[in-house]
Amino acid sequence: MHTLDEILSQPSIWQSALQEAEKTAPQWRAALGEDAAPLLFLGCGSTYYLSLTAAALFRKLTGRLTFALPGGEFLLQRADWLGDLPERSPKPILITVSRSGTTTETVRAAEAYRAAGGRVLTATNYPESPLATLADAALLLPQGQEESVAQTRSFSSMLVGLNALAILLGEQRALWQAIQRLPEAAAGLIERYAPLARQLGEDLSLERFYFLGSGVRYGLASEASLKMKEMSLSHSEPFPFLEFRHGPMSMVNGQTLLIGLLSEQAQAQEQKVLDEMQALGGQILSLGEQGARVEFASGIPEEGCAVLYLPILQLLACYRSLAKGLNPDRPHNLTAVVQLNF
Repeated sequence: MHTLDEILSQPSIWQSALQEAEKTAPQWRAALGEDAAPLLFLGCGSTYYLSLTAAALFRKLTGRLTFALPGGEFLLQRADWLGDLPERSPKPILITVSRSGTTTETVRAAEAYRAAGGRVLTATNYPESPLATLADAALLLPQGQEESVAQTRSFSSMLVGLNALAILLGEQRALWQAIQRLPEAAAGLIERYAPLARQLGEDLSLERFYFLGSGVRYGLASEASLKMKEMSLSHSEPFPFLEFRHGPMSMVNGQTLLIGLLSEQAQAQEQKVLDEMQALGGQILSLGEQGARVEFASGIPEEGCAVLYLPILQLLACYRSLAKGLNPDRPHNLTAVVQLNF
């Protein structure tokens, strides 16, 4: 089974992503320039959620203004979101994120932006792809390529690479040294908590899954929720922690699993939300550096360990898919690359 193998292979893939980011950092530094232009991250589906996370990390680690949009929104509704960007000075730099480098909306958006005189950077798993070819600088991570339709190690490889680039471009030397421990931390997490992911994934009494994450973690919660939908065809939604109390909590019952991606800064308040939902009958799976059901215990500062939330949640979706008699390698109605005829 490709999906399970690809999830379990991630520690070694992350090591290569760190190495590629270090090699690529000088090219990105030159392409970004000294004009402090805003950074606009662009992706579709999983890579839109990755763009949300990467934008937050670049904002924290480099001090630049950043934001993220789905590729289709930039291509078709850009003025609604951003106004007439090409007329601004300095023009935002477009950072496209795509596993295949061929996603129609993202490629067309990048082509149009280059034609308008904008700078384009990219992160992709396919070095010969259109996005890699047209970019001013590219983070190329072929080791993250997959056979499966649902993104797992491709997503995490690009997240590790982009997180590492933000650290290097922000000259966060101590943090750069700390994230060298990510592969070891991931291997330990999988060894300790894969049985828990399997136990919960195979519990077919669970009917609803809510992934709660705030700040940097909202994009990750959205991605983990998407994996549950794609692989297991289950009811699954993401929310920021406090937003879940404003209506969605009405759905909580004994067949609900709430997955909390705990931060360090607001962990006490986030845990209170989980405690309230448990009191309503929901089951709880929390993840975080310390004080969670799944503990990273990595010693890596929060700005460098976002990717550690992913492997156990990917396994949870994969095991649920198998328990329901589905094929996680080939989710219903999906293809690995979305290409549209404009």
